[in-house]
Amino acid sequence: MSKERPAFRRVLLKISGEGLAKNGAFGIDTEEVSYIAHEAADAWKLGVDLAIVIGGGNIVRGSVLSANGIKRATADYMGMLATTINAMALQDAIENLGLETRLLTAINMQDVAEPFIRRRAIRHLEKRRIVIFAAGTGNPFFTTDTAAALRAMEIEADVLLKATKVDGVYSADPMKDPSAKKYDSLTYLDVLNNRLNVMDSTAISLCMDNHLPIIVFNLKVAGNVARAVRGEKIGTVVGEMRDAG
Repeated sequence: MSKERPAFRRVLLKISGEGLAKNGAFGIDTEEVSYIAHEAADAWKLGVDLAIVIGGGNIVRGSVLSANGIKRATADYMGMLATTINAMALQDAIENLGLETRLLTAINMQDVAEPFIRRRAIRHLEKRRIVIFAAGTGNPFFTTDTAAALRAMEIEADVLLKATKVDGVYSADPMKDPSAKKYDSLTYLDVLNNRLNVMDSTAISLCMDNHLPIIVFNLKVAGNVARAVRGEKIGTVVGEMRDAG
């Protein structure tokens, strides 16, 4: 274990399903999964308790399916199954690095994962296991961002790390608008009032009501998860107030 001290005791890392695929592609790319596993392992080695929530957009997006004729609830349940597929792939990759993990799902599927029980999840973290949460909240009409905020509260995490493909929160999509401004810090109300594309409003409101800070950063920059855990200034911090600097 590293002698460097983490800035947080316990963190929840939210990874989109697209992070497991090559840029612009679908499905699971084993190189990308291995990269994420190494990033997670490096952060865990700093001594932090690490939990992960993973999306399923590289396989199924419930909102897209529902727009094409599948009932929204059915589409969302399909998305929950996709998150479990991703979680199993990531679990395998992390365990290939010699670390111990547990996969907990919001929908019972005991042949492949444990059911989510809050006290059990916390106990796994206390035993220095990396805990991966899948199947969202187990309910349709809720995103995996909301699941990440909910699980972070339940395990008493100190921060929610939102891993994305850009280096923070911008005033517009930086890939489409070169004049987009990057924010170093924002309040929860800044995000909600300006409809900034950080997380859905339910997730942001949940974090605001429970005073949980969010760090938005680029997952594809090697070492960024560990940097966030060490408390280095990367990406954008969303919290109670803006950084005066």
